Amino acid sequence: MIYFDACYVVRLYIDDPGWQVVRAFAATDHLACALHGRAETVAAFHRKLREGALTRAEFRTVLDQFEVDCAAGAIAWLPLSLAVVDRATRLYRILSRTHPLRSADALHLACAAENRFREVYSNDRRLLASAVHFRLRGVDLI
Repeated sequence: MIYFDACYVVRLYIDDPGWQVVRAFAATDHLACALHGRAETVAAFHRKLREGALTRAEFRTVLDQFEVDCAAGAIAWLPLSLAVVDRATRLYRILSRTHPLRSADALHLACAAENRFREVYSNDRRLLASAVHFRLRGVDLI
């Protein structure tokens, strides 16, 4: 199973830079993402609408396909358990005051670690830089 953060999940639906590589890699195994990544993905679709990259009709089409795929189990949405939240919040105690780890990224990394993934796939440089703190390898395919 492959752990994608929302940046990569979005590329399964939107032709953002690197989408071909991400989609080809996604086709090699089952996908997983933390549950909050589902909301992040829809928010990214909406951002594309706000920015004019998608028309209202295109937005609805992408959102409809995403919902169909979610209902079909195309992505395993991993729960944000208390253990995940605890792991994420504990890390902030030891991080340098200059380390820019956002809470949503910490939840992705903690979720991947709690579910025994060894790697997380993303093109988010902050998430990738923080992966090591969760004993994960951050991989950018793009």
